Amino acid sequence: MTTQTAQPVQGSEAVAHELSGLLADTFTLYLKTHGYHWNVIGPNFRSLHLMFEEQYVELSAAIDVLAEQIRALGQFAPGSLRAMARLASVEDEDAAPEASEMVCRLIEAHETVVRSARRVLAAAEAAGDPVTVDLVTERLAVHEKTLWMLRATAA
Repeated sequence: MTTQTAQPVQGSEAVAHELSGLLADTFTLYLKTHGYHWNVIGPNFRSLHLMFEEQYVELSAAIDVLAEQIRALGQFAPGSLRAMARLASVEDEDAAPEASEMVCRLIEAHETVVRSARRVLAAAEAAGDPVTVDLVTERLAVHEKTLWMLRATAA
C-alpha cells in the first residue's frame, strides 16, 4: 500500500523523466571524477587529486537528493548501471587520460550536466513545481562554480 502525503504536481511525470536524465548524468560524472581522482598523475597530482575528491564527494550526495526527488514525484528512480547508461548524456570512458585532458573532459561533462539541469528546470517551471525548481537551481550553482574552478585550472 502506498501512502502519499501530497498530491502529485501536474506534469510530474515529465519532470521526473528529465530528473532521471540529470540523475544519470550526475552519476556518470561522479564515476568519471572518482576515476580521475584515483588515476591522476603528474606535477599537479596533489592539487588535482584533492580537487577531484571534493567534487566526487559533492556529486555523491547530489545523486541521492536527485533520486529522492524523483521518488517524491511518485516515480521510480533509475537504479542500475544499465539504466544510468541508457539515460546519460555525459560520455562514459574506460581510459585514464593525462591530467590536463582530465580537466578538459570534466569541463565538457559539467557543461553537459548544466544542459540537462536546464531541461529539468524548464520542465519543473512549466509544471509549477517550485521544489524541483529550487533543487535544480542549487545544482546549477554548484556546476557553474565547479566549471569556473576547472576552467581556471585548465588556463
